[in-house]
Amino acid sequence: MGRWVLDLAFVWKAAFTLGLILLYYCFSIGITFYNKWLTKSFHFPLFMTMLHLAVIFLFSALSRALVQCSSHRARVVLSWTDYLRRVAPTALATALDVGLSNWSFLYITVSLYTMTKSSAILFILFFSLIFKLEELRAALVLVVLLIAGGLFMFTYKSTQFNVEGFALVLGASFIGGIRWTLTQMLLQKAELGLQNPIDTMFHLQPLMFLGLFPLFAVFEGLHLSTSEKIFRFQDTGLLLRVLGSLFLGGILAFGLGFSEFLLVSRTSSLTLSIAGIFKEVCTLLLAAHLLGDQISLVNWLGFALCLSGMSLHMALKALHSRAIPRRATFLASLVSISMGQPPLTGCC
Repeated sequence: MGRWVLDLAFVWKAAFTLGLILLYYCFSIGITFYNKWLTKSFHFPLFMTMLHLAVIFLFSALSRALVQCSSHRARVVLSWTDYLRRVAPTALATALDVGLSNWSFLYITVSLYTMTKSSAILFILFFSLIFKLEELRAALVLVVLLIAGGLFMFTYKSTQFNVEGFALVLGASFIGGIRWTLTQMLLQKAELGLQNPIDTMFHLQPLMFLGLFPLFAVFEGLHLSTSEKIFRFQDTGLLLRVLGSLFLGGILAFGLGFSEFLLVSRTSSLTLSIAGIFKEVCTLLLAAHLLGDQISLVNWLGFALCLSGMSLHMALKALHSRAIPRRATFLASLVSISMGQPPLTGCC
């Protein structure tokens, strides 16, 4: 009887974890393809990103209000000093990462975007060394060589390669290394009380919006102001469809952040890391099947090489966590959230 109960509990836990992973996949893969589809007809990715940020802020504020009403406990509200000194750098880096990532969809395929964003781990390691969160070891050099070599092979003689788009997403990956390092350091400051991702999103989105606005004003402001899809619209139905499409993207972005938080909180960052690796594979397969992305054998080998580097680093972190639990968990979290590749969560 006891064994039967244990088996049933194991099956229930496995099914629950699988459900959380599938929910995370739906939002994570869904928003990648949705943003790519949307930028084909709506050529204002920075404005799209800013509207997404507004939607995320709206839903996070609503969630905070609901939790406060149900728990009868006030949510954290930072002082202006802490807000500008401690949150602003993270918000600015996140805004640039997200903005450049979505901007790149105008030029490159989903497969090249996915592969290039995986290089964020290289920059996370780089900044971890700078901030002395990691020690230089031979194993880390091997990880860097595997991922960098895989990225080179994936882009080698690619028929759908675009220099401008590749530069944008590579820049986003570089800034992403700063972003995730600052984000995790922000979450570790217990005195700020931002351990809950809803609170973090609530505080990050306004500064992210303001940080992205100058870039939007320079590159899209004039064109958007003369566009018949928004400000000079002649068809109300078209305007409502465009705004509805942008609003739906914001809902997907909020759902991604929430589903990722559920997966990590109910399982572990290791589960998210493993799920992130398989998500990359699913994304490339879907891009080749649904969008017709051309991926050669050399490209696939490069992708496999990159995944081997990611897997090696994940295994090293899992082994190292037994010796130095806190430090390894910190770095494993950085890797897991970057491999989860949530372009719009910015927090969890």
